[in-house]
Amino acid sequence: MRLHRLAVTAFGPFGGTQTVDFDDLSSAGLFLLHGPTGAGKTSVLDAVCYALYGSVPGARQGGGQGTALRSDHAAPATRTEVTLDLTVAGRRLEITRQPPWERPKKRGTGTTLDKAQTWLREYDATAGAWKDLSRSHQEIGEEITQLLGMSREQFCQVVLLPQGDFARFLRADAEARGKLLGRLFDTRRFADVEKRLAERRRATETQVRDGDAELLADAHRMQQAAGDAMELPALAPGEPGLAEAVLSAAAVARSTAREQLTVAVCALTAAESTQAAAGRVLDDIRELARLQRRFAQARDRGASLEQGAEAYREAQALMERARKAEAVAPALDLRESSEAEHRRAAAAEARARALLPETFADAGAAGLASAARRTAEELGGLDAARRAERRLAELLDERAGLDRQEHADADLLHEAEAWLDGWEETSTALQARVDSAQKDAALAEQLAERREPARQRLRAARLRDQLAQDTDRAVERVRTAQDEALRAKQHWLDLKEQRLNGIAAELAANLTDGEPCAVCGATEHPAPARKVAGHVDREAEEHALTAYQRADEQRAEDERRLGVAREALAAASAEAGDTPTAQLVHEAEELEERYTRARSAAAELHAAQERLRQAGHEHERRLAARQEAAVRTASRVGHRERLDRERAALEEELDRARGSLDSVAARAAQLERRTALLTDAADAARAAEDSAQRLKDADARLADAAFRAGFETPQAAAAALLDPAAHRELQHRLDAWQHEEAAVRAVLAEADTAAAAREPQADPDAAQRTADAADRRLRDAASAHDAARRRCAELDRLSARAAASVRRLAPLREEYDRVARMAGLAAGTSADNERRMRLESYVLAARLEQVAAAATVRLRRMSSGRYTLVHSDDRTGRGRSGLGLHVVDAWTGRERDTATLSGGETFFASLALALGLADVVTDEAGGVRLDTLFIDEGFGSLDDQTLDEVLDVLDSLRERDRSVGIVSHVPDLRRRIHAQLEVVKGRSGSALRQRGAGL
Repeated sequence: MRLHRLAVTAFGPFGGTQTVDFDDLSSAGLFLLHGPTGAGKTSVLDAVCYALYGSVPGARQGGGQGTALRSDHAAPATRTEVTLDLTVAGRRLEITRQPPWERPKKRGTGTTLDKAQTWLREYDATAGAWKDLSRSHQEIGEEITQLLGMSREQFCQVVLLPQGDFARFLRADAEARGKLLGRLFDTRRFADVEKRLAERRRATETQVRDGDAELLADAHRMQQAAGDAMELPALAPGEPGLAEAVLSAAAVARSTAREQLTVAVCALTAAESTQAAAGRVLDDIRELARLQRRFAQARDRGASLEQGAEAYREAQALMERARKAEAVAPALDLRESSEAEHRRAAAAEARARALLPETFADAGAAGLASAARRTAEELGGLDAARRAERRLAELLDERAGLDRQEHADADLLHEAEAWLDGWEETSTALQARVDSAQKDAALAEQLAERREPARQRLRAARLRDQLAQDTDRAVERVRTAQDEALRAKQHWLDLKEQRLNGIAAELAANLTDGEPCAVCGATEHPAPARKVAGHVDREAEEHALTAYQRADEQRAEDERRLGVAREALAAASAEAGDTPTAQLVHEAEELEERYTRARSAAAELHAAQERLRQAGHEHERRLAARQEAAVRTASRVGHRERLDRERAALEEELDRARGSLDSVAARAAQLERRTALLTDAADAARAAEDSAQRLKDADARLADAAFRAGFETPQAAAAALLDPAAHRELQHRLDAWQHEEAAVRAVLAEADTAAAAREPQADPDAAQRTADAADRRLRDAASAHDAARRRCAELDRLSARAAASVRRLAPLREEYDRVARMAGLAAGTSADNERRMRLESYVLAARLEQVAAAATVRLRRMSSGRYTLVHSDDRTGRGRSGLGLHVVDAWTGRERDTATLSGGETFFASLALALGLADVVTDEAGGVRLDTLFIDEGFGSLDDQTLDEVLDVLDSLRERDRSVGIVSHVPDLRRRIHAQLEVVKGRSGSALRQRGAGL
């Protein structure tokens, strides 16, 4: 990284813009940054840091997000800005930063806060111009940090070498050195490894404890399953030997449970045999009791059958007569249906003959049928006349339609002629309305463009009038305030003059005999002055002065407000002009009225265009309708003549067919009714004759059937018949009696039932009690067996689960032991870590060893080969080792602590340490070249010889193409170093003066 140019504006002590040309200063390799104390030497370094990282080192950042960086000497309108031109990683960049700025408001009073701004540009050598890269704070910060490979803290330690910090580093203890080195080399990842190992150790320890707790819980469950016959080990989760103790106790519990299961199996077998025997005895006694009850019930049912035997025989006789009458039933049904049919046929014949004329009253069925045929033949001869009559009606309707069409076409032609006569006038009027509406629309658009300027001018005029009134009132207030201020000032001056005139009395009031006078020094005061009436003291004068100051402040405020009002009035007058407000109001209202009228008239444009279009369509339709009506009128003439000829022929034919009636249809209806009546009467007569013959046949068949069935008369056979319900009920009684008789005989004939009846009476209750007792003994034995079996199964399950838990925890225990050893080593608490050195301290010790080696190269030159820095990992007291730093004195050959160095020795030792650290951190950051370094103070503690040696070492840095800036106010350095950047302090802020190596 090489700095080229730095420009600061309103930054720190610099009120204006100051520029530093680092290329000119760096040409000598070594340059001096000097100036009086407080002039701003460190502010130059702060500006470099702020340009790169957006903040300054340490407490100099202040608060307010960078607002404290602004110079108190800067003009209010000048914004703070820092611009840095540098080359890093082979890229020429320019960074410009502006911190937040609380500037005066452009309008009104007070301030407003502008946000921070950042620009990053890169120089394009090919195009010979700068190109913008980004304006994002975050993107620029990430880009710079990535290019430099260092954080702000590392940059401030490596590039802006704070010599005082490294002097403290030499004298610090191991913990303080560890904090600084940790920030520089970013060893947080090793601390994270320590933390991760500790967390993993705690996690695995928790898992092991949880596994042991689960194992103990299973042991408690096994104890409950074993009936408290199992003894648990007196060990806590995590203690050694817990798993083996639990598994041993589980094995003893399983063996005891299996012995108990064997005993329960034997007891269950004996109880099952006893229960089976008792069950068989109970079944035998129950069967004996059932047979005895069956025999007794059969005997009682037989006695009941003997009592109802007479009623059974009577029912049998009644059923026999009903079966004989069933053979006569079809003849009875036939005779009844024939009689009903004959009555219906006779009634129908009487009704049909009543509708006929008296000439057919005595005619038989054949005569009626013959008369019906003759009437039908006459009716058939009227079909042609009916067709002619229907055609005549159609001709009359068609002729009437032609007449209606003729009248309609006449009306249409008349209306069309009347409408077409006024078409020209209508078309012209509609087109005039369209043209007028278009003109109004154009006028409305013109007036709309003038409305807003007129309104704005009217608002400005009203504001002008209001501001004019406000200005007049402000002028009046200023005059009043000026008068009040003059009166207050005059009053104050009068009181002051009165007080000066009576100052002697005021001084005399403080005189004391024997004490010297403050004016003449005399110790005697023979005639001190006396206060007269109306004497003015200091309080009255100060009160008058305060009143005058308040009045003067009020006058200044009123004058400021008057200026603001006049500025606003001038702006409003420039916009509104000199036209009176009333005239502008009249013009705006007139413009608005014209615009409203024009817009209303323009709104009719679409309607007028639509009416014109519809009128054109109507004109075309009227022309077409008139032409079509003329064509239809010509075609109707021939059609009407044809209809008249056909009508005359049809009327002649119908006059012949109608006869005396009004129409052919009336004659046909008359013949149709007569034919139907004759046909119905003939059919009814034939049906009555047929039904009378069937009734006679049915009577003969009934008499024969009753005789064959054994009945004297058909009436006796009809009385013996039973209806279906009575027949079913009687048959059911007979069947039930027969079934009951057969069942009783079957039961009484059973050998085992008869044998059981001869046995003594059975006692099922006693046998049931014996069987119940055997069942209870069996259930108790089964419950005991099930409990023993479940106990064995539960113990086997829990034992297998415990064994699986032990196997599962074995790798976890091994991992816990391994992680615990690793965590103890990394944390420095393990016995294997002899020096109690943490992992992060170990890494930092390696870095410190590199820094000491790099620093020794320069320290030996600065001390003329006397001192060498070495790293020590010895423990200090009860603390941990690894970050010790000692110096080896070649004159004495002894190694001693760096805190024993003198002031000058401490300076060049810390300087060598800082330079060595810069080299190591640079290599750690990825080899980014640091071509510009700054060393802050400490040179005043060196003698001339040591100072020459130190400067030789710094000057040797040029061999690596570096430039070193020394920040110091030691006068001797101005003579030794020619390239200088001087910070000059003044009342209006500091300024920079640059002198190159050649001056």
